[in-house]
Order: sequence, then structure tokens, then C-alpha cells
Amino acid sequence: MYRSNKRSNNDGRARSIIKVIMAAAFGFCLGMSIPSMRSNKASMSSSRRHSFGVSIEEIERYAADVDNVQAITDYSGTQRIEALGSMRLPNLKIIKYNSKLFILQLYIPTNPIGAQSLPPGIIAPQSDFHLRRLWGQPSEDLKKRPRYLVTFTVGYDQKDNIDAAVKKFSDDFAILLFHYDGRTSEWDHFEWSKNVIHVSARKQTKWWYAKRFLHPDIVASYEYIFIWDEDLGLENFNADEYIELVIKHGLEISQPGLEPYDGLVWEMTKRTEDTEVHKSTEEKPGRCRDAHLPPCAGFVEIMAPVFSRKAWRCVWYMIQPAHQKIGVVDSQWIIHQGIPSLGNQGETDEGRAPYDAVKTRCKNEWAEFQVRLTNADLTYLKGLKRNMKG
Repeated sequence: MYRSNKRSNNDGRARSIIKVIMAAAFGFCLGMSIPSMRSNKASMSSSRRHSFGVSIEEIERYAADVDNVQAITDYSGTQRIEALGSMRLPNLKIIKYNSKLFILQLYIPTNPIGAQSLPPGIIAPQSDFHLRRLWGQPSEDLKKRPRYLVTFTVGYDQKDNIDAAVKKFSDDFAILLFHYDGRTSEWDHFEWSKNVIHVSARKQTKWWYAKRFLHPDIVASYEYIFIWDEDLGLENFNADEYIELVIKHGLEISQPGLEPYDGLVWEMTKRTEDTEVHKSTEEKPGRCRDAHLPPCAGFVEIMAPVFSRKAWRCVWYMIQPAHQKIGVVDSQWIIHQGIPSLGNQGETDEGRAPYDAVKTRCKNEWAEFQVRLTNADLTYLKGLKRNMKG
């Protein structure tokens, strides 16, 4: 009797140990079957219907062979939508154990803020300026996707100059016009105007437009972004060749060289003959405290800058890249005509002429920016000191 009880106790312990081992093995297998990502929320259920509205019957109907569920998850296109209805398989993980289906709903933490609870497969965090039709198949809307974006800030008085400029860009370039004078419909007599994006806000600068309409996620589909003035002569400019040179020399921020030299303020932006690109120059005495800093290097003017997609994401947030990635393309040059058209949109202020009032406003905003930049640097340095002491 004593031996029988002892054997029974040992058998009970053995069964308990085996159960623990099996549970651990199942937990390990379960963990290995989940994609290697952190999920900030997961729910698992074996009931016939789950909190996210997908029934077991529904899943079994479309995924009788659980081993093929991943293939269905990866299936894309309108056929998947028709076949699976409203099922949100991309953020589900289905596991079969002991003839039961276990469903885990994964919330991907990399979703944009505000979209954490959406299935990753339907999220579109970026957009573009591609025009779409109101008819036909969406996949057939674009015969060709432009690779680059060109913006001009314009007034109708410069229509002839813009007409000549737009024609210098191939269909690889999308065109976006910012209208500071409110006159948009009058451009319709240009055939190309029907395929151009028009944005109108009276008496605003191109940087006002750029901050509001050229967010990095909106222009993410374009490899390079041109943010140009309206008074540029492009007789000696070839846009496709310009892009080739920018890529060849690894320029993240660039501009075409400028001619003629008369009236130009900075040596850096002047066209240098017999070179394709230059990244530094010798300025007038006393202007450069460092040969690797603006205005002797790492410097382009705001009249005709060209940004790579990566650089624009930095610039939009007011972060400037290193000087090695900034240069002037000499073999493709333009003429700055110096027409003060936007300045004439100003109003008389304290006895100043409209153009002078606009210039004064520019100086005041530049001074305000310098103060903000200095304060930001000081705040950053104070933070570093606190961290070092901590």
C-alpha cells in the first residue's frame, strides 16, 4: 500500500512536469510563429467570433488550409478585396493548435500617429501632385509618373517668361505654379496650363507656399524638387542634363550657375567656365571666416534652389546639410533678370514705397530668424550641460 501511494505520487509529479514542458514548448512555438516585430497590443481568442468582427467560419471558408493563410495575406489587388470582403487579414496572425484556430490581432507601432489602429496594408502616409481622372481604371490614370517636381511662384505679368521656362522641362517633371496675384484662370490659354497644378494665395512668398504645400510626405515621390522664382532666363538650361550632373556629383542642394556677372552679389553663385560643378569659391576679402562655410562653400541662393528628396526633408524642418553636398552647376546656367514683381505687390508702410516696405519686412523676418536660431542653439547647449552633469 505504501509503495502504491508512492508510485502514484511520482506518476502525478511526472505528469505535472510533462504538462509544464509541453506548455513551455507550445509557448515557444507560438512565439516563434509570430512575426519578429513589437506589437503594443495583441488579442487572442478561440471563440467562434472575435472582438474585431471576424468569425472563425469566415476564416475557415477562405483559408481551409491554415498553412496557406500567409499566401492569402500577401495576395493583393482588387481580386483580394472581392474574395475576402471586409476581412483585415494583413494585421492578423492565425495559428492552428489542437484543431483550434487562435487569432492574434497585431497593431503595428510603426503606423503614423493617428493611424495606429489601422491595418498597415491600407495606410498611405505619403501623397503627390499627380492629376487623376474622374473616369476609367485608376491604374491607367498616369501614362508616365513624373520623377521631379518644379515649382514657380508667379504673377500673370510674367506669363511669357514662365511660358518659355515651362517648355524647358520634359514630361519627367511635374509643374506646380503658386500664384501670388490671384490670377489663375487667365493662364488657361497656354495648353500646358491644363496639366499643371495651380495654387493661389494673394501676396505670399514662395517659402510661405513651400512650408504649407510642399511637406516632405507630399513630395516624397519626387527625386528632386525645384523651388524657383519667375524671373529666370533658361535659354542656356537643359533640365534633363542638369539632373544628370546633380546625380553625377552627388549634390543634395544645388542651383544653376548665374550669368551675366553684373549685379550679382555672391561669387559662389556665379557660373565658372570650363567646369561642370563647383562647390566652393574665393569671396571678397572679409566675407568668409571659414573656407568651408557660407558664403564661400555650402551655399546657394534662394532664387533657384534644387533639393534632393532627402535634403528637402531636412530643409523643410530648417536643418541644413553639410557643405560637401551643396554646389553650383556651371555647365547648365540661367540668367537672373531681377524683376521686382512680388515686391510691387506690397503696400506703402510708414512712408516707404511698396517695394521698400517689402524689403524692410524681409530684413525684419531675417533678424527674427537669427534670434530664434541663436536661442535654439543656447537651449540645446544648456540641455547638453545638464545631461553631462547628470
